[in-house]
Amino acid sequence: MPAKLRSVAAHGTVWYLRLIALLNLVAVVVSPFRTTVRHHSEGEYFTPYMLTLGLATAVLSLFLAVAMRRRKRAAWIFNFGLGGLTFLFYVLGLALPGDSHYDRHGFNYVSTVLTGLFMLCLVVGRKEFTSKGDRSNFWTAVATFFGGLLFGGLVGSVLVEMFNTLSGAGFGDRFRYAVFRMITVTPSDRVLDVINVPSWVNTFINAMGAVLILLVIYVAFRSPRGKELLTPEDEQKLRELLERQGDRDSLGYFATRRDKAVIFSPTGKAAVTYRVVGGVSLASGDPIGDPEAWPGAIELWLAEAREHAWAPAVTGASEEAGVIYARHGLDALELGDEAIVELDEFSLEGRAMRVVRQAYNRVKRAGYTVRIRRHEAIPEEEMAELLDKADRWRDGQTERGFSMALGRLGDPADGRCVMLECHDADGELRALLSFVPWGDKGLSLDLMRRDRESENGLVEFMVIELLEKGGEEVQLERVSLNFAMFRSVFERGSRLGAGPVLRLWRGVLGFFSRWWQIESLYRANAKYRPIWEPRYLLFEKSSEIPRIGIANARAEGFITAPSLPTLFRRRHRRPPASAAGAPLPTAEGGGDG
Repeated sequence: MPAKLRSVAAHGTVWYLRLIALLNLVAVVVSPFRTTVRHHSEGEYFTPYMLTLGLATAVLSLFLAVAMRRRKRAAWIFNFGLGGLTFLFYVLGLALPGDSHYDRHGFNYVSTVLTGLFMLCLVVGRKEFTSKGDRSNFWTAVATFFGGLLFGGLVGSVLVEMFNTLSGAGFGDRFRYAVFRMITVTPSDRVLDVINVPSWVNTFINAMGAVLILLVIYVAFRSPRGKELLTPEDEQKLRELLERQGDRDSLGYFATRRDKAVIFSPTGKAAVTYRVVGGVSLASGDPIGDPEAWPGAIELWLAEAREHAWAPAVTGASEEAGVIYARHGLDALELGDEAIVELDEFSLEGRAMRVVRQAYNRVKRAGYTVRIRRHEAIPEEEMAELLDKADRWRDGQTERGFSMALGRLGDPADGRCVMLECHDADGELRALLSFVPWGDKGLSLDLMRRDRESENGLVEFMVIELLEKGGEEVQLERVSLNFAMFRSVFERGSRLGAGPVLRLWRGVLGFFSRWWQIESLYRANAKYRPIWEPRYLLFEKSSEIPRIGIANARAEGFITAPSLPTLFRRRHRRPPASAAGAPLPTAEGGGDG
């Protein structure tokens, strides 16, 4: 069968379910249409597959449409089973003798034909639905169903006990009443003589049943969480690629985060690292390795995403990588700019650097000094003290970072990282910065911590010390500083003649900067007069941008999703400390604004 015909049939099932969801929603809000649908559903006329009435059915239809659009095999099986039974019921109803309960009304034939066409599209487009679900989904859905019934039955029985106007109902009667209302909307006839509650109690119990059904369907159709995370062998291969091509991307070293998975190209010369967050396969930075081998790794990554119905996305990609990803069907949205300082072009001289120069000299006169050295040169006991101070100075309980943070300060495998330690006039440690390697002669900022009671301007003082003395200490030529999200908006929005839309957008970002340091990061970087390198968010479908944005915020640590206790987490643990270093801490990320 032609692939184009299969694709058209698959799209047809999606649009059918979307239309049914819309009609169900109309039936909820429009009384005459709701009465007609109820008359057909409960009387002798048929209604097309999935068209009943009620908000729960509307949400269910829309949920199935989303699952079918993502080509989930489980959704196809569900629709084929339920739709097939519905179609068979309609055919038998029309085939019965004329004096049967069902009339051979014209609307019955229309409903049968529409349901039959939906089934035909399912059969024709069957091979299009190849996305796999998690193997544990079925049993998790079963456990969710019975656990939800137990919880809803207990809550419902308490409400019935409190508001029942009749007497004689035991716990079993109340529990049965609640469970039957959750499943069938109508209570068992056996308990009607002893239970009479206000209508709002029945509505609340019915709502719990609707929520339970939607929750069970969500669990049954959800995408897999992801495969085994980075192994020591994978990390070693990535480090070998970074040794050969590590100077291409300032974010390359962050690919060795051990909470990511990796896919190598068929030749092994390139790799894409990613993490699955909320059904999004989120890659970060550029692919690692030889750019000529990037397409092979990208194709395998996209194939895996489609196999599991994950939404593919890349955060923090460079323009070079964006062009390669675009050839594979991904679109781009500019996220912001990365601040890069070339040491041979940096100078504190000139009027433009007057404020920075004054702050630097003020801190220097106060007796502060900076020590620069590789992690491998720091004795173990000193590193333990630095880790303790870094943990105490952390702003909040949640570590932040994914695309531009390593998340494992002091790991023995990261000996080439560079540590800056700032001491006051009394020799007390007051701040520290940690940078990861960017090729042989570059560094990229990983972690930034300081004592909140110390002198203002310590971070600027340390960065300038690195820029002025880094070439002598660690043979440095360039430094990548913080990423400035939406930098161009702040820069252009403050210029004379900026339009109202740009000014409004700048105002909105300024408002959110009160919590997320969006504008302050831009201004903190701009003072060094860096080279701004744009970074992009890459995505396959515009409709997935909100979902990708939430996944990105979760990965970076700005949003913390509720999680089950550690005992029930299905997480692949890395083996104990090996040649590649210690396991990743439970806290996520490493950067701290």
